[in-house]
Amino acid sequence: MSEQLPDRRVVLASAPNMRDLGGIPVAGGTVRTGVLYRSASLTNLDDADREAVVKLGITTVFDFRTAAERAGALDRLPADIRSIWLDVVADAPDNIAASIPALLADPAGLEEALGGGRAARYLTDANRDFVSMPSALAAYRQFYLDLIDDTRTGAALFHCTTGKDRTGWAAASFLLLLGASETDVRADYLQTNTDLAPALRPMLEALHTQGVRTELLQPILGVDDDYLDAALDELRTRYGTIEDYARNGLTLTDQQIITLRSRFIHHG
Repeated sequence: MSEQLPDRRVVLASAPNMRDLGGIPVAGGTVRTGVLYRSASLTNLDDADREAVVKLGITTVFDFRTAAERAGALDRLPADIRSIWLDVVADAPDNIAASIPALLADPAGLEEALGGGRAARYLTDANRDFVSMPSALAAYRQFYLDLIDDTRTGAALFHCTTGKDRTGWAAASFLLLLGASETDVRADYLQTNTDLAPALRPMLEALHTQGVRTELLQPILGVDDDYLDAALDELRTRYGTIEDYARNGLTLTDQQIITLRSRFIHHG
């Protein structure tokens, strides 16, 4: 367990909540730097940040959003970057993690949709789904298979809309599989609350001027220990260990798990 994780943020004006998963301590070393990144949507990537993405060596982007989220809002990527669409919540398109844009577009309905603690309950349920829902298992399985594909070169990036829920579980499961401590995994997970805030501030201020009780939005615009705990509880209840989740949920072989660790762990 590390006392303090290194600053892994990649500050891009048009791509919030982006950071390198490298540098986090794992069993036998650290996660390799410069090979795997997480972020929010790249829909609004501007020219300067597109160039920055190229300089980072990113050649593959995994998009965990639904078809509805992607409609009219595809990632604005350089032409030579490969984009892979993996709809984590295809089996539950009304999953709260995928419904945030629609909720924000209906300020009048927020109280009914999110009040009375409903928002937090929805998100704990959503995080359980990421661990056991068939479409989630299929999407994350393909994510891992592509990560270890020896024909894939360059760095990779994965994201959903805000880069916190579907992306959060992808990062957490990846780090746990590599042998990171739960404390460090949780620190990376909760860092979203700091990194996403600047991008959300203008929207929250605008909604406040419309009379919206923006405190209703906090559960859906941030992450919470309870959300990660729900996912981890689902993992332990259904599978046992993170390796059991990989073997029996994602149907990865022991050799594929070894390959993942070999490719992404820096020893020494």
